[in-house]
Amino acid sequence: MGGKYHHGDLRAALVRSSLELIAERGVAGFSVAEAARRANVSPGAPYRHFPERESLLAAVATTTAQLLTERVQHAAEQHTDAADALAAAAGAYTEYLIERRAGMHLIYADGLHGPRYAELHEQTRRLTDQFLLRCLEVSDTPQDALELMEQLFTQAHGYGMFWLDGVFAKHGYSAELVVRKSTRAARSAIYGHRLAGDPSRL
Repeated sequence: MGGKYHHGDLRAALVRSSLELIAERGVAGFSVAEAARRANVSPGAPYRHFPERESLLAAVATTTAQLLTERVQHAAEQHTDAADALAAAAGAYTEYLIERRAGMHLIYADGLHGPRYAELHEQTRRLTDQFLLRCLEVSDTPQDALELMEQLFTQAHGYGMFWLDGVFAKHGYSAELVVRKSTRAARSAIYGHRLAGDPSRL
């Protein structure tokens, strides 16, 4: 495969090709060999940078967490109200999941835990902080904020997966409609959370 190192940065090229592969086939369809083929390198080339499949997948998950953080932060920063910002962040998560087929199921994939993947853990913390810090603004206690964050991630991920798995296709929903529904559902959850904690906040 002549000229296979023309990329200049093989590591970055492999992460990009892996992201493209997952966007097309999902996490279950990821393979090092196919990522290498798409990067126009030999099947053994990735192992110069990534000793096993999990280390490449961890690099992809780290990039996913970073891109998700940027997406939800941008969406949230368009709003001054904490509830509106949280709802927009949830919708942005759903939108990214639909576009790239990558989300928390990739970030928390089996084998991607432990001190070897400190960069992934740091990027994941930055992502969750985008939600948690805003959840704290609408919650009475840190425990309440954590529960709300869990609800919002679960709901936003569920909307995206229902679309990807074809459930919503049976109703004729577009991706844009699913994102709007996810955002509205998040806002309802936030308002319900506020009402349960302190009705005067509404």
